[in-house]
Amino acid sequence: MSIAHVVVTIVAAGWVAFSAVSMYQKAKWVVEPLAEYGIPQSWWPWLATAKAVGSVGLLVGLAVPVIGLAAAAGLVLYFLGAVVTVVRARSYAHIPYPLMYLVPVAAAVALGAAA
Repeated sequence: MSIAHVVVTIVAAGWVAFSAVSMYQKAKWVVEPLAEYGIPQSWWPWLATAKAVGSVGLLVGLAVPVIGLAAAAGLVLYFLGAVVTVVRARSYAHIPYPLMYLVPVAAAVALGAAA
């Protein structure tokens, strides 16, 4: 396990956790776009929980790699789904937002695989 892998994984987990907390707190800059995309409000806590669990899984993955890999795979799928949702809503200017979370998670996976 390299230092780069550990650092990127911790940063990615923190970044995704920030996203989950923002969603739990119903931060205006998070929930307004969700409403625009047509995501039912009843889904928001479940989506936030998926991100929170994925974040914890990334950290646990530093000790138990299979857990980290599963968490990362789930988060990659989650954020790819977010990209698809943004595209379907034709909010093309918002595409970078889910990518800001996807890229660090993918980088953590890549560094973990290389280690």
